Amino acid sequence: MTGSVGVILLAAGKSRRMGSCKQLLLLGGSTVIARCLDALISGGVGEIAVVVAEEGNGVAAAVRDYPVGIAVNPECEGDMASSVRAGRDALTTEASGVIVALCDYPLVSPRTINCLIAAHEDSPGSIIIPCCQERRGHPLLFPRAVLNELTETHILRDLVQREPERIRYLEVDDPGVLLDMDTPEDYRYISIMMTLTNL
Repeated sequence: MTGSVGVILLAAGKSRRMGSCKQLLLLGGSTVIARCLDALISGGVGEIAVVVAEEGNGVAAAVRDYPVGIAVNPECEGDMASSVRAGRDALTTEASGVIVALCDYPLVSPRTINCLIAAHEDSPGSIIIPCCQERRGHPLLFPRAVLNELTETHILRDLVQREPERIRYLEVDDPGVLLDMDTPEDYRYISIMMTLTNL
């Protein structure tokens, strides 16, 4: 064992393309953010830091019954990297790996999370990228040391592209790693997928 795997769950998005707060939309009797947290916890992760915007009181309130910490992204127009930095700095445990999960991908399965953790235990120095049908997906798992390289002048893509040899692709049988939910059309499609696949 190389140590526990923590999570940064990004929930600070403005949902401009959706038109309403996507984190609080209902999916199968639960909210989007609750589905994400249920999958992460069932998948076996350790500490979770949920990153919200300064005006994200409703999102923070929606997860108050979960064993998570709340981190606020102080940059009102901050990008994903600023949210990741806020979440990283809020993690208190010395997890050897950190999954960067997005509320935009609410159908990722607990089994995929468990596979990411196992892959990290096998390759603790690798950035783990899940793939389905040879297409890259989310969430990514970063070694804690690599995530510490994320400064104000970098984005996550910089960390991935800096040293290609430290990337490990993990094939999973989980279309949820590919299903991004940004628009009302995406939301309707994902809702239909849940019905058809009984997720």
